[in-house]
Amino acid sequence: MPPPNVPQAADLFGDIEATPKARARDYLPGVIIAVLATMAAASLNQRYGAPLTLMALLIGLALNFLSADSRLTPGLTLASRELLRWAIVLVGARITFGQIAALGPEALVMVVITVAATLGAGVLAARALGYSAPFGVLAGGAVAICGGSAAMALFATLGERRVRQAELTLVLVGISSMSSLAMVIYPSIAEALGFSDGQAGYFLGGSVHDVAQALGAGYAFSPAAGETATIVKLARVALLAPVLAVVALMFPAQLEITGAKPKIAMVPWFVLGFFAVAGVNSTGFIPAAISGFAGEAAAWMLAVSVAATAIRSPLVEILKAGPKPLIVIGAATVAAFALALGYAALRL
Repeated sequence: MPPPNVPQAADLFGDIEATPKARARDYLPGVIIAVLATMAAASLNQRYGAPLTLMALLIGLALNFLSADSRLTPGLTLASRELLRWAIVLVGARITFGQIAALGPEALVMVVITVAATLGAGVLAARALGYSAPFGVLAGGAVAICGGSAAMALFATLGERRVRQAELTLVLVGISSMSSLAMVIYPSIAEALGFSDGQAGYFLGGSVHDVAQALGAGYAFSPAAGETATIVKLARVALLAPVLAVVALMFPAQLEITGAKPKIAMVPWFVLGFFAVAGVNSTGFIPAAISGFAGEAAAWMLAVSVAATAIRSPLVEILKAGPKPLIVIGAATVAAFALALGYAALRL
């Protein structure tokens, strides 16, 4: 496990740290802080038209110093993880299987190609800078799939003899920082290029690292882009299981000599919930009023989650890591960015 003094926010699956077991009232301080940050973001949204999730991210980063207060940890962890999971499920009430099918099998194949190429870029950059291939797999896989949660799953599969805990921490810190930066910059790039909602949704869902920031970037562009980004990002999340299987086959000896238990990944319940709700919505059974309410609730839950994630991001630790690990993560980031942007621009 990473050092306990490093706050971890990009932990959708709960692999990095468990949601703290606490009394209900102990969750309140952190949740209230995240909600107040989101309300401030909503005020800026209403007054200036600034995207809600983007403002929630920036205000959360401004409040990052609060992560040192342990009294806020239970609530901020709950807000950054549980609310995000349920927001993903509720987004399904705004999406139909027709929208998913409209992306086409070609787009889903491109997602697979992007994940593989991003992993390869991480390995090549790691070897060029003197790091091991497993470190490249760790960094590239975290960028390619779902950020810190993918890094933890890959770390458990590779084992500590191939990837040190210090290297894992560097990846977790770097991914958190770059994902937040991507959420700020990428929507502006999509807007500058004149992307449609579909193009922007594919680009943002296919390139941003963490789930919260990928969805936040999509909804920062437009609600329709956010829905497309959700589909594309969840396709990347679903690839975690086959990627872990391939990594286990590539590094079989490590599983025999290390005491670490390999990560056995299944499709997460919130991904299944998203597709289940989308399936029900495809039948027309969900009234438009309920679908609209679910969409608004999901947008607010996502914004609160983004604010909590930003408050807990380990910004100070990134200064201690040095540039070389970030170059590996950056190379994988460029690969994902270029492939997602290129496909969105040329084929959608």
